[in-house]
Amino acid sequence: MKAEEFARRRHQLMKMIGKDGIAILPAAPVKHRNGDVEYAYRQDSDFHFLTGFPEPEAVAVLSPQRPQGEYILFCRDRDPTRELWDGKRAGQDGAVEDFGADDAFPMGDIDEILPGLLESRARVFHTMGLHPEFDQRVIGWVNGLRAQSKHGLHSPQEFVALDHLLHDMRLYKSRAEISTMRRSASIAVAAHRRAMRRTAPGVMEYEVAAELLHEFHSNRAGITYEPIVGGGANACILHYRENAAVLRDGDLLLVDAGCEYECYASDITRTYPVNGRFSAPQRAVYEVVLEAQRAAIAACVPGNHWNDPHDAAVRAITQGLVGLGLLKGKPAKLIKDGAYRDWFMHRTGHWLGIDVHDVGDYKVGDAWRVLEPGMVLTVEPGIYIAPGARGAPKEYRGIGIRIEDDVAITRAAPDVLTGDLVRDPDAIERFMGAGAA
Repeated sequence: MKAEEFARRRHQLMKMIGKDGIAILPAAPVKHRNGDVEYAYRQDSDFHFLTGFPEPEAVAVLSPQRPQGEYILFCRDRDPTRELWDGKRAGQDGAVEDFGADDAFPMGDIDEILPGLLESRARVFHTMGLHPEFDQRVIGWVNGLRAQSKHGLHSPQEFVALDHLLHDMRLYKSRAEISTMRRSASIAVAAHRRAMRRTAPGVMEYEVAAELLHEFHSNRAGITYEPIVGGGANACILHYRENAAVLRDGDLLLVDAGCEYECYASDITRTYPVNGRFSAPQRAVYEVVLEAQRAAIAACVPGNHWNDPHDAAVRAITQGLVGLGLLKGKPAKLIKDGAYRDWFMHRTGHWLGIDVHDVGDYKVGDAWRVLEPGMVLTVEPGIYIAPGARGAPKEYRGIGIRIEDDVAITRAAPDVLTGDLVRDPDAIERFMGAGAA
């Protein structure tokens, strides 16, 4: 993503915080997996959104109308010895030249310089609670200024939650963001196709997961979450993690996997027959879920509110469950009583962006948020009939089905970013029979 995109976001945020405010954001800390082994570094999402700077041990400061430059970045010094072991660092010159900082200083100087930036500012915009150790440093800088008030030094009088402003900004994706998310979606689509081609009786769930990871990493993408690869009744476990069972002839396979490309997530679920052919009961349940997803996607238009796609999916699933004999009664009454939740127990989607469960309020006050162009969400209805489910006809027991796509709200029709991946049951059978797209 171009530097101009990050600069535009910073300017937009600085207009909102005003000339009397200052915003402070720390980079994500390095985290250890075990012993001295680190997790792969992933930048804090808010920090990335405003800076694009990929390194730890950094602090971004936005100081509107500061004469020497509004965007200040504290970061690590260049260090040939550490760079030999850990890789190249941007240093202060790189922070300015490559990442658009107006001014850059070593992290070791932050205690000396930052209090001077805080002086005479009325409000500090900061996300408290995310990095508690850094919170204490910010409070310490402000309290240090307050202690010197008798000497004529001014200090901020108010802390303001930065995430309230920033997360609302992140909810509305720019053209550049949609383009990046489209690329993330296309990689995930290719990965799911690869997984479908690998699926067959006798294959292990983890072998299918390996195909997903191969495609992600071959395209410089990582995972947004550990893939869910659940064969047979494992598909009825919503957050199935083991991925260790053998795929059996006659079962379905549910694959929920997305990738992260340039820090932007995709999120796809497909369910298909291990042997390439749906049984009659499997197809019957699948078509109910597919109809629910189509109805929900059709409701993803400006002017509808957040809950409209979910309501559309619930209506379709409840009607379908009655048709399957899993529910009895009038659909309107069943919906009112929440009877469908025995088989469809989760929401129909979530915001999508830099985080797979992206930021942004779902309600404004007591009202559901109105859908607007630029928002991106998942649409993922499902039906889950556990093997021991009471009241379920025997032929449906052990069937778990979810279908998930990523949808961008536009002024015209919903833009299904992941729409190139087959989901019609006949198309799935053709794909698996041909072994090609």
